[in-house]
Amino acid sequence: MRELLLGLDIGTSACKAAVFHADGEVIATESKTYPVCSPERGYVEQDPNEWWKAVSYCTRKIFSDKNVSPNEIASIGIDGQSWAAVPVDKNGQCLCNTPLWMDTRAKDLCTDINNSIGATNIFSISGNPLKPGYTTPKVIWYKKNLNEVYSHAYKILQSNGYVVYKLTGKFTQDISQGYGWHCFDMRKGVWSYDMAHELGIDKRLLPEIVPCDKVVGGVTKSASLETGLIEGTPVVAGGLDAACGTLGAGVIHEGEVQEQGGQAGGMSICLKNYAADEKLILSFHVVPNKWLLQGGTTGGGGAMRWFIEQFCTGESKREVYAEINALAEKIPAGSEGLIFLPYMSGERTPIWDADAKGVFYGIDFSKTKGHFIRSCMEGTAYSLKHNLETAEHAGAGISELRSMGGAANSHLWTQIKADVTGKRIEVPSSDTATTFGAAILAGVGAGIYSGYDDAVKKTVRIMRVHEPNKANEEVYAKNYETYIEIYRNLKHIMRG
Repeated sequence: MRELLLGLDIGTSACKAAVFHADGEVIATESKTYPVCSPERGYVEQDPNEWWKAVSYCTRKIFSDKNVSPNEIASIGIDGQSWAAVPVDKNGQCLCNTPLWMDTRAKDLCTDINNSIGATNIFSISGNPLKPGYTTPKVIWYKKNLNEVYSHAYKILQSNGYVVYKLTGKFTQDISQGYGWHCFDMRKGVWSYDMAHELGIDKRLLPEIVPCDKVVGGVTKSASLETGLIEGTPVVAGGLDAACGTLGAGVIHEGEVQEQGGQAGGMSICLKNYAADEKLILSFHVVPNKWLLQGGTTGGGGAMRWFIEQFCTGESKREVYAEINALAEKIPAGSEGLIFLPYMSGERTPIWDADAKGVFYGIDFSKTKGHFIRSCMEGTAYSLKHNLETAEHAGAGISELRSMGGAANSHLWTQIKADVTGKRIEVPSSDTATTFGAAILAGVGAGIYSGYDDAVKKTVRIMRVHEPNKANEEVYAKNYETYIEIYRNLKHIMRG
């Protein structure tokens, strides 16, 4: 009987499930979308129950259609989107929708807290600025605006932690997702109860912190009935989606960088020593004793998806993406002056502006659909360059990048990123890096791999390499300067 690993990815737009052989071969995949709700301006939320329904659908679909037996699943790992705040009672019942990482409802609350406690004091503990997208202000927002939810909550869980609970009945907080909390000591990887008190957060809400590869329990009988998984199958704590994707791309040593092209765009630089910067994001890696210095835009692949949904048609998703790549390839580097700012839901690093807006600059009668598509690709590349430059100024050493996410399937888009950043980009053989990272955690936890070097050596293979095209360097350097200047000149307008 085969010994297989199951990775579950609780993404912003969908749950993705993938089954892997221990050598990294993808055996089966399945996905299920779920809605994102925006009931008011600045509110972006999701019902965690939809995550669980999607998990159950995906596992049952895999077992019924994909020639995989539940008896073959040796261990399960779960990764999830960042900065959720799922309030559950003692029975694990979800008490309300969770605001997502794009949510900005707590913007004014963050200003008040930074002024009262001191932004420097908060940053000194957490290694991250207090901004509305993080978990902390959402929990405080519950306390001030949904007191019934706050008072009845037993724990606040992250996205993967909620699914781990639904599978095992255990309340946990993996160490990589701790960075959403500003009462999490980023140097030590433990709760700072003193800072929790300063923030007014009841420490009873904070789950036990566990290593990402720790087996926290087995699939319960009730979860088995819903998912088709075998009762008792080991489940590890899992981790942050970006960190699992970083692992799945083989980035486990200092100076290696993962470039992310999913719903959100960004990068994660592997560090062996603590190095925080207020313009960036710092978390623990899912790999022990490592940190990730991260940067992220709200408008990565999601910006392209928005453009396609509004302005492109095709018989199938594959045909649409083939069409947009073909149109963009006909446009010269720099899109003949059309520049896109991908700030589609405010912006995170390095500008941290919840009021930032998406912008197309340089429109005239000569511009075609292809210009707009290529400028979307280039705009996310400029955002990546902005984050990489900020990290380098903070002292991070950067060698080459490894690309993951749906955008990595586009040879053109990946080459644009190489040209804009001036960095060599490698693309691993699988575009399922995030679920694969979760599966590697499951494999290490179950003893299938002796460690992370062993896992990466056995599984990660480079499919193609993109070297920077020097011929495009001058035009991209000029457009990048304009990209930065557009925001500087418009930010006061964006703020109303």
